Amino acid sequence: MRLRAEEIEQMSLQPGFWDDQKAAQALNKEKARAEELVRAWDSPSRALDDAFALLELANEAGDEDSRKEAEGSLDAIEEAIRGLELRRMLSGPNDGADAIIEINSGAGGTESMDWAAMLLRMYTRYCERQGWEVELADYTEGEEAGLKSASILVRGEFAYGFLKAEAGVHRLVRISPFDSQARRQTSFASVFVYPDIEADIEIDVKESDVRIDVYRSSGAGGQKVNKTSSAVRITHIATGIVVAVQNERSQHKNRDLAWKILKARLYELEEKKRNAEKQAIEETKTDIGWGSQIRSYVLAPYRLVKDTRTGEESSQVDKVLDGELQPFLEAFLLGKRNTSKGGLPE
Repeated sequence: MRLRAEEIEQMSLQPGFWDDQKAAQALNKEKARAEELVRAWDSPSRALDDAFALLELANEAGDEDSRKEAEGSLDAIEEAIRGLELRRMLSGPNDGADAIIEINSGAGGTESMDWAAMLLRMYTRYCERQGWEVELADYTEGEEAGLKSASILVRGEFAYGFLKAEAGVHRLVRISPFDSQARRQTSFASVFVYPDIEADIEIDVKESDVRIDVYRSSGAGGQKVNKTSSAVRITHIATGIVVAVQNERSQHKNRDLAWKILKARLYELEEKKRNAEKQAIEETKTDIGWGSQIRSYVLAPYRLVKDTRTGEESSQVDKVLDGELQPFLEAFLLGKRNTSKGGLPE
């Protein structure tokens, strides 16, 4: 990282560097990130040297208080190094990008629609905890409760890098609030996560490649729902990808946002064609039902959230549903590291 920052610094001194404003800004952004990572590594490295020096002096002088101080500082250093290890796992080409999350209800009828709404709230709360900005792009209500589908844009540092761990089928087991006999029900919903690609990545989509429909908004919002035809639906004819946006009252804004999401999805599609592992994961999403879940949330007869990929679990179900997802995301990222070495941690 230090060498890369120095390389970009030298490039910035070359004539014509600023001729391409987008490319120059992208490189400066990469340079700033590299410099930040170098600073992040230098800090615990210096702290570790200081701790060892203090420990050596304490042992020579028989100073028990200094020895305890040196040993106590190691906990903070270990936490800092763990954070650096996590950042190392966020080194993919799009990990630093903003994210687009799509949620779709699956098997389970009204139950699954209510579950999809719970997931939307969970991700919104998680993003707010991270200090990220969340924008609702599309929302289609369920017939009786919850939602059929929804999509949100998440703007924040490494939003995609973390949230990509959530792509897959999520399973809920609980006593149904919609069942008069209070029976236990199992519901499913799928989550798709795409990077909000940088503007300088060229995805060529012609007007002739798509069908654009406008219609009246019908999402959540009561009296605030726009009664004019401001909602926009874009269908990419070749792939069948459909993007609908109805959040803004302006048809122009909705159209721009729909194009942005479509390009992100097409970019992700191209990435999957070049990545067999991602393609295999995508194929498992086609069946939003039994046997395909990445995580189970059990509220009855016991309370437990368990990720089937990493084994990470928590009995604090309410906290998880309120957005405390970080342990699951970190386990996924660090688990991918261990997978490359031959297996997941026990």
